[in-house]
Amino acid sequence: MDTKVKQENKCDTEVKQSAIESLETLGPYILEQDNAKNFVYVSDIPQLCKDDPCMLGVDEAGRGPVLGPMVYGIAFCPLSKKDILKQLGFADSKQLTEEKRDQIFDEMNRKDFAKEALGWAVEAISPNVISMSMLRRTKHSLNEVSMDSAIGLINSAIEAGVNIAEVYVDTVGPPEKYQAKLKAIFPKFKITVAKKADSTYPIVSAASIAAKVTRDHALKVWKFRERPNEEVNTFGSGYPGDPITKKFLSEIDLVFGFPRLVRFSWSTAGNALEKKAYNMEFEDEADAKDAQKASYGSEKLSKYFAASKNENRKRHEFFRDRCLEHVVDI
Repeated sequence: MDTKVKQENKCDTEVKQSAIESLETLGPYILEQDNAKNFVYVSDIPQLCKDDPCMLGVDEAGRGPVLGPMVYGIAFCPLSKKDILKQLGFADSKQLTEEKRDQIFDEMNRKDFAKEALGWAVEAISPNVISMSMLRRTKHSLNEVSMDSAIGLINSAIEAGVNIAEVYVDTVGPPEKYQAKLKAIFPKFKITVAKKADSTYPIVSAASIAAKVTRDHALKVWKFRERPNEEVNTFGSGYPGDPITKKFLSEIDLVFGFPRLVRFSWSTAGNALEKKAYNMEFEDEADAKDAQKASYGSEKLSKYFAASKNENRKRHEFFRDRCLEHVVDI
């Protein structure tokens, strides 16, 4: 991956270490974060996860919606304690009700038997960062953003001392290519990348629930910088088919467009802006400064290195002999 992209992503991410001890403390923790940047949270690491070989699962929530963060999650526990995953009732988070997901998340952070053998971490990727990554001059696709987050979270677990032996990942793109990429980065681990891994491997389901519950509560406590009087969640689920989301997207500021909640790199948002918003041209600050400097009566040094537009240079004889002319329009 491009080193520059790595550095920019690192600058956009805040690592916080305040404890999330229950579902009740999740919302207040998220509320303290700057929602224009990414943030990473790593739970306390059980001693068993440092001493015994562990399995680690990776999954995401919020990849498709037109608004809100995309959240990547990991969960890990000793191979010898995998029965805890069944005891907590982990299953594909999309097949569980919101109430059931919240209940499981609360229990995995409160129950002693869970805290002694299960850990987790999430990265909330800001819609602002997603949009800037996808629209920058050197494009950074959503798949690349996703893979970077997954790799970063695995590294966070390693740095925290988790004794990883096996890694299970819900795929982004072709599973074979993704698995080969991860295997090259983490050659000591047994790595399995599969489609719908969250419904096959309970440890991936645990990661999925951590990611999904974090995203749900990030939307519930979202703070608008642009609309300070906005009521809580007037924007729906964020999926383009949601009538509440459709209504929210129709309310466009004709000059500034959407608030940062919206992923303006999505075609749904872009099409809405093209239909309703004004075409705006903002003067680049650097251009304005250059123009100001040039107006003081001193010519810019660069002028002496540029050819005059009216300069008639004699063409080289190679071109004259062959009657070759410079073609502007074809």
